[in-house]
Amino acid sequence: MLNYIWFGLMAIALVVAAFLGTADAVTKGAIDSAKTAVEISIGLVGIMTLWLGMMRIAEAAGLVTMLGRALRPISRVLFPEVPPEHPAIGAIVMSIAANMLGLNNAATPFGIKAMEELQTLNPEKDTATNPMVIFMAMNTAGVQLVPATMLGVLVAAGSKNPTAIISTTLVATAIGTVISIIVAKILQRFYPQPGGSAGGIGGAAGDPARLSDVDEVQQ
Repeated sequence: MLNYIWFGLMAIALVVAAFLGTADAVTKGAIDSAKTAVEISIGLVGIMTLWLGMMRIAEAAGLVTMLGRALRPISRVLFPEVPPEHPAIGAIVMSIAANMLGLNNAATPFGIKAMEELQTLNPEKDTATNPMVIFMAMNTAGVQLVPATMLGVLVAAGSKNPTAIISTTLVATAIGTVISIIVAKILQRFYPQPGGSAGGIGGAAGDPARLSDVDEVQQ
């Protein structure tokens, strides 16, 4: 569906440009956008390599497992289908923590890592699981205690009081996160996961015996 949408947008742009005589501007815009995309991609390589390396070190040192255990009560409520000590929990926690501090560039590799780990638990590789949906909803809403990126933009723009947005940003993002989680949890009841369970990965959710079977398979 997205392919048809993108093709339609490009076709409309070309037709409008032909009628208005702005084909040169459209071509220049496309080239400039492609150049910007490449520059952003190359710039992210170093950042993603750094943070994924730190993630790997933390995982090897056992820090990710310890963090997952410390936040087990919360993770069990939000992600009951994921085993508490699975690497996905650590990646999810670190991604959310980076978002809370407004470190979007740091949160990106952690988010990708979390999705990769969640995919290892996915019996239907072409369908998003409930934990994936919940994580995406939380990541999109993104509670921010310190919106570092926006503060940097305001400072660069010459704002006299850039920190004035902290309280309103916290309230807005907190409300957005809570609502996104509630809506995702409600919709899960209407769209059960493949495998026969409304909330589980392969029907393992809410059944300790089946969760232990999943752990044994992973080991």
